[in-house]
Amino acid sequence: MPKAQALTTPGIPTKLLATAAGFTGIMLLLAYLVAFDQGTLSQSGMYLHELMHDGRHLLGVPCH
Repeated sequence: MPKAQALTTPGIPTKLLATAAGFTGIMLLLAYLVAFDQGTLSQSGMYLHELMHDGRHLLGVPCH
């Protein structure tokens, strides 16, 4: 009877994992700015709201 071999799984390279985490963070921040910010993060009034206004309407997110 042959011996059972242990299964090995390849690891994810740290550089790839860091790149994926950074990209995911940037995409989540962008989604927040387009969909939910409403000018809260902008210290100059409604600058971000107006900048992202058309993107909100394009995605169907109500903003007013």
